[in-house]
Amino acid sequence: MNARPREYSGIRSFLFAPGNHARKVAKVFTVGADAVILDLEDAVAVDEKAATRQAVRQAVASAGGCLAYVRVNAPGSGFFGQDLASVVGPGLEGVVVPKVESARTLQQVDAELARLEDAAGLPGGRIDLMPIIETAAGIEAAIEIAAAVPRVRRLAFGGGDYTLDLDYQWTADEEVLAYARARLSHASRLADIEPPIDTVVLQINDDERFRASAERGRKFGFAGKLCIHPGQVPLCNEVFTPSPEEIEHARAVVAAFQQAEAEGSASIQVDGYFVDYPIVYKAQRILAIARRWSDA
Repeated sequence: MNARPREYSGIRSFLFAPGNHARKVAKVFTVGADAVILDLEDAVAVDEKAATRQAVRQAVASAGGCLAYVRVNAPGSGFFGQDLASVVGPGLEGVVVPKVESARTLQQVDAELARLEDAAGLPGGRIDLMPIIETAAGIEAAIEIAAAVPRVRRLAFGGGDYTLDLDYQWTADEEVLAYARARLSHASRLADIEPPIDTVVLQINDDERFRASAERGRKFGFAGKLCIHPGQVPLCNEVFTPSPEEIEHARAVVAAFQQAEAEGSASIQVDGYFVDYPIVYKAQRILAIARRWSDA
């Protein structure tokens, strides 16, 4: 394993919408999120789950403007099998699986997805599988979960259930999330998958808290964030897109190092910063992300 830039799909914002709310489903694909997660789990009452599946399948098939994911109910919930069978079809980018605590769970889901892809005439392995890690057991098993099956491209973090599981006090400083964030970043790197996606912020009218949370996630190496309100999307995209100052500095680092390397040197100073290969690789990563979302 090396520190050179990994491939990034560039998804910064995943916006949830309840699958049983027709008006929100119709609007959610147009508000600027990089990906949408139509929810069959927590946002849908038990007696509405069956009817919601078909509506979600239709919405996914006709979605445009951003990637379409569906959060199914957890394996073992009694709803999972029908959820999965109902939503696999044209337009589905990925399946979000909540409360994952073992690699074995994902291996079972992967096998069922492969069967459903084949039945639907879809290429095998095309559908992304994104586990949400949201319990103490899941965090401790994160390394195995991240490497469970090839279709897992990234992990996601669920802070609400995580803090419930441990009876933590989820305050604005988010100190209690630091260990989990670090574990997920490490697990993702060891499995050589994309960086993880950070937890939601429940305070939908508190932009300051959302921005601070997103910035903490980015500091821990996360590539994006789960959103639960359209108003959070622009903030999320801004935080997880390199700023003009970052881009300018990264360009200067890469250009100066290329010149120095051609002259036989592998360590220089740029704007008062010591620069060697790890710093150059970081600059290249910033520029790769910026090219996805800007004119860099």
